Amino acid sequence: MILRLWSAEMRASEVDAYVRYFEVTGAKDYGTTPGNLGYQLLFEDMDSQRTRVMTLSWWASEADIRKFAGDDFSRARYYPEDHRYLLTFPETVQHFRVPVSHRSPPSG
Repeated sequence: MILRLWSAEMRASEVDAYVRYFEVTGAKDYGTTPGNLGYQLLFEDMDSQRTRVMTLSWWASEADIRKFAGDDFSRARYYPEDHRYLLTFPETVQHFRVPVSHRSPPSG
């Protein structure tokens, strides 16, 4: 399994709108790409004006990541309206091999 990590800075005031935007862009693409094993959207408040946004996505193979990101899968993928929310546009993403993974069952 491979973890793909992308992060950027965005306007803190746009977090809720970005979540809705992400659901019809990135989440839709992750969820419909064969070999995607899941994804998460995370936010870290940097100050009152800026928030760091991160996506974590898990993939079965590099070939599957290429289906999502293209041949140069280390490049970040952006959508037409990203400029409305993002303050930074990193060119690359990070990839990590995940040799061991565990997820606890929900409690209750």
